[in-house]
Amino acid sequence: MFTEHQTAEGLVYLTSSVLPARHAFSTRLGGVSRGGFETFNISLNRGDDPEAVCENYRRWCTLFDAGVDDCCVTNQIHEAYVRPVTGADRHICMTDEPVEADGLVTSEKNLPIFCFTADCVPVLLCDSEGKAVAAVHCGWKSSVRDILGNAVREMEKRGAKPENICAALGPAIGRCCFETDRDVPDAVTAYLSGETDGLWTLREDGKYMVDLRLANVRRLLQLGLKAENIDVSEECTMCKPDKYWSARYTARHKLVRGSMVAGIALKER
Repeated sequence: MFTEHQTAEGLVYLTSSVLPARHAFSTRLGGVSRGGFETFNISLNRGDDPEAVCENYRRWCTLFDAGVDDCCVTNQIHEAYVRPVTGADRHICMTDEPVEADGLVTSEKNLPIFCFTADCVPVLLCDSEGKAVAAVHCGWKSSVRDILGNAVREMEKRGAKPENICAALGPAIGRCCFETDRDVPDAVTAYLSGETDGLWTLREDGKYMVDLRLANVRRLLQLGLKAENIDVSEECTMCKPDKYWSARYTARHKLVRGSMVAGIALKER
């Protein structure tokens, strides 16, 4: 089950009851950005005031008892690479991330790892025995290239067992709004080896409405996760543009677009 929280500074974020680690999924509420980026935007490359973005980072990192330079972040390209990280990979805020990866995994305690979304599915993974955590950006392209399979395999290398891995899939574009051509269902069919019942509907105009979150849940089950260890947000980012950043909504209405962030960190036992 997902629960909404608000900090004393006004930052609004979500947590999932299935994850036994410190974690959070952001909204677009509770930051200091102004104008079209109001109020919580974490993106450095879309024209927002850098000082505002840095303050947004500070508020976010406070959730993890961390400073803005104490975390690892993704430089996403909609591929399937999951990068293992340690404290040596901490990112200096307001600088470019040199390594391209759509997912991060670590077994280091108290090292927050972040991924970014604005319609794509943010997936946070945690081994219930404290072996490893992962933060994964699941766009449809990275999904069908099996980024979740890569993430689970990296966690297994660090001692995690699939049956002990818990997963939370945060707010993302829903089937109600994810309109695609035939290429997406075809790619999902190959990705899931044909296990696609109920993942999309075909409209009379030939367009498909695809449930990307459910497709990724199905992949997690194929990888050996237990259904009771998987939590899925029901909120659609495109349906709620005042609460979440949505790439499709902002493009349709010719608005500037920010980014949200999802993060997780292993706790010291």
